[in-house]
Amino acid sequence: MIDPLPELPKPEFGVVRLAAPPEVADGVAGALREAGVLRGLTRYEYRALAETELLEGRGSSGLVAFGRSGLLGRICVDVATGEVVHVPKAESARVTHVNADLQTFTRCVSAVIARFPFYREDEGAERFERVADELRGLIAGVDETALTHDGFWDGLCEDVALGDYADWGRDG
Repeated sequence: MIDPLPELPKPEFGVVRLAAPPEVADGVAGALREAGVLRGLTRYEYRALAETELLEGRGSSGLVAFGRSGLLGRICVDVATGEVVHVPKAESARVTHVNADLQTFTRCVSAVIARFPFYREDEGAERFERVADELRGLIAGVDETALTHDGFWDGLCEDVALGDYADWGRDG
């Protein structure tokens, strides 16, 4: 018998304030400590880490991972630029753009959470695509750089367009 999948975490508006490693510049460290990051998005796209991780050798001064994406991925802030990026797994050299900075990342996550739940399964493919387009508009309205092809937000919107969020998160 196959074990059922664990219950998917619900979106969370709660803020987590994180300490950055000592070698991280004051601007990034201060933003993580003072403003913090949201606890999580929908499903497993993004969940805040309990502690930050310094991923050296990427970007000009390294990346500070503050969130998990999927099973192995990390959501990070570039120490030198403040840009938020996605790394498919901690040891990967591949880095893709997510948002211009931590503030716009938090605003995009908030906009998506506020729009959740998205639709019912019986609403069909046209509704799924309309909601995905609505999310694209919300995200681009916050950060016009966010919808990079095959990027974090583009992937979320594609999943929404496919109906992957039907009935999920609705009570009863």
